Amino acid sequence: MGQTPADGDRDIEYTMRLQRFLARAGVASRRGSENLMTAGRVRVNGQVVTELGSKVVPDRDVVTVDGVECHLADEHAYVMLYKPAGYVTTMSDPQGRPCVASLVPTDRYPGLFPVGRLDTDTTGLLLFTTNGDVANAMLHPSSHVWKHYVALVRGVPSRHQLQMLRDGVRMPDGVAAPAKAQLLAADDPAALPVAPEGVPYNHAVVSLSIHEGRKHQVKKMLRSIGHEVVRLHRDEFGPLRLSGLMPGQWRPLTAQERSAVESQAPRNNTKREVG
Repeated sequence: MGQTPADGDRDIEYTMRLQRFLARAGVASRRGSENLMTAGRVRVNGQVVTELGSKVVPDRDVVTVDGVECHLADEHAYVMLYKPAGYVTTMSDPQGRPCVASLVPTDRYPGLFPVGRLDTDTTGLLLFTTNGDVANAMLHPSSHVWKHYVALVRGVPSRHQLQMLRDGVRMPDGVAAPAKAQLLAADDPAALPVAPEGVPYNHAVVSLSIHEGRKHQVKKMLRSIGHEVVRLHRDEFGPLRLSGLMPGQWRPLTAQERSAVESQAPRNNTKREVG
């Protein structure tokens, strides 16, 4: 496992951190792969490996998770899903709730996993991939990947309240980073996903862009200025914009979209030691 190659092989063999190998094989994100390792579910050449610094030679070592052999994918998969309400963002659920996994082609693209989460009642753009590097890059706080939401809220936020969001509103778990916030007109097409039958009396639709990813963040931010979220929809995630889909439908990313999301992560280094 991860031995130094003989001199004559140094130009064709390289080592890779095990959690990076698992992520690139589409098993899970790199953090999820680390959890698999520490849980004792990963074996290399038949031996359980729990040490996070462990390395493998991808072309030689046999890596298994729960007894299933893992291989580096020739090409990563990227799928955009229009998540409908009522689905939890997990690939399986012990409580038997509907999962987004049932909406995407896991048989065609083994190893797909969602990049981030949307609440069960939140609709909109959800990215799936087999590329753990891209997933980590798009979710890491240092990347400042913007996400755009539209929210139907009770009441009509004032200019002052919208400015609070732009300045960085105080929430129960700390101050949010400054957001981009504005009211949408009732007839704005962007409002349709949360107000398909029109905006009810004494309600409003707020456009909100954030680059943080705290749990229930948008709902907390709007609640902190005194407006409860009735419906929430995400239509942009980093360089991606939800298009060409109805709720529950998926499609592969276009070549341009694929290039855009891959540009979020550092290019893979294929020297003798990788990761």
